[in-house]
Amino acid sequence: QVQLVISGGGLVQAGGSLRLSCVASGGTLSTYAVGWFRQAPGKEREFVATISRSGGGKEYADSVKGRFAISRDNAKNMVYLQMNSLRPEDTALYYCAATRNVYQSSRYAYEYWGQGTQVTVSS
Repeated sequence: QVQLVISGGGLVQAGGSLRLSCVASGGTLSTYAVGWFRQAPGKEREFVATISRSGGGKEYADSVKGRFAISRDNAKNMVYLQMNSLRPEDTALYYCAATRNVYQSSRYAYEYWGQGTQVTVSS
């Protein structure tokens, strides 16, 4: 069973940037597609971005397209989410998740989840 640890959250002003990192232990991350999800208070957990095992396939939610970028470094067992041009509506608890299946936007397809990190964007 792979275990995921997320870091990089924090408080930023609107228009600023953050880089989230997700590192895996107990498994080889290159055997998993990885997704990023977020959940704001009172809302369902929603898809943000996902990346295939090799990094050749990527998908983004429309709300973050052009602003966020997902990448991975399998040699380091890590996946990243670079978040630029942040908006107050990006404020949420962010999660990384892994699946042995094909990369996809459905949160139900992901078997393993990190603990989450808070991202707060002030206006």
